Amino acid sequence: MTKKQRWWKWHKQNPVFYQLFEHYSFVAINKGHKKLSAWLIVNRIRWETAIETTGEDYKINNDFIAYYSRLFMHYHPEYSGFFATKKLTTE
Repeated sequence: MTKKQRWWKWHKQNPVFYQLFEHYSFVAINKGHKKLSAWLIVNRIRWETAIETTGEDYKINNDFIAYYSRLFMHYHPEYSGFFATKKLTTE
């Protein structure tokens, strides 16, 4: 199974994670940020789910972060370039 396939499987099993990724991305955008690190968003989710809430912690593989930044910009092309991306070795 490729890295992208493993991410997609995890994504389908954890749909709330993308909702949180999108939410915190828009929080940053609404605060005036023009560019941001997807790692920052993911670590905010980790903090919120591990420290601030009593819900489920998300043990996301760091290899998946690049796919979430791309998914966000795919769904919201008006924010293309908000997250810096590099060519993935699997592309």
